[in-house]
Amino acid sequence: MHLSTLLLSTLPLALSHPNHAPFEPSPPPTETTTPSLSLEFTSDTAFTTALLNSTNTFRRAHNAPAVVYNTTLSAFAASYLDTTNPACAFRHSGGPYGENIALGCADARGCVELWGEERGAYDFGAPGFADGTGHFTQLVWKATTDVGCARRWCGDTRGWFLVCEYWPRGNVLGLFGEQVQAAESGVGRREGVWWLGLLVWLVVWF
Repeated sequence: MHLSTLLLSTLPLALSHPNHAPFEPSPPPTETTTPSLSLEFTSDTAFTTALLNSTNTFRRAHNAPAVVYNTTLSAFAASYLDTTNPACAFRHSGGPYGENIALGCADARGCVELWGEERGAYDFGAPGFADGTGHFTQLVWKATTDVGCARRWCGDTRGWFLVCEYWPRGNVLGLFGEQVQAAESGVGRREGVWWLGLLVWLVVWF
């Protein structure tokens, strides 16, 4: 079964218009369906571990401190999915936290990787918010310290709905330059050391 994955990230602070989905997905099926058996969605421990490991892998690559798992944030995400939005409408909660959402991922790690790989479209030379890279910028926002997530099964045709909350929230207008760093900064330092080693070798042997 192939599921197209839908993604949505929070808009930056200070924008007056509300969060919005790029399009409205089809209503969830009404028949009883069986959830996918992905361990990362069915096991609380595997779910939390996968989210933290994948999130902190991207953060480490972009010089952002590791985040910790916050049960207050995960409880907010769960309440949104189970109480406020039980029909799985693909939209943001409108809560006080930074928020990334995705629908149709095969596992939790895959959702985070889809968010993180938006970095390929991010212009580090002109830092700022864009709909196509907002998941990535929230994911690696340096000031964010906590994350908490929840998931809900939305039927065979739509799969799992993942909601992750972040605090302090990212995507704050005017702060992208200092808060979202390019992975190449670390690579550049290592390359400099490599060229220094080569220069020493040439001096010794020639």
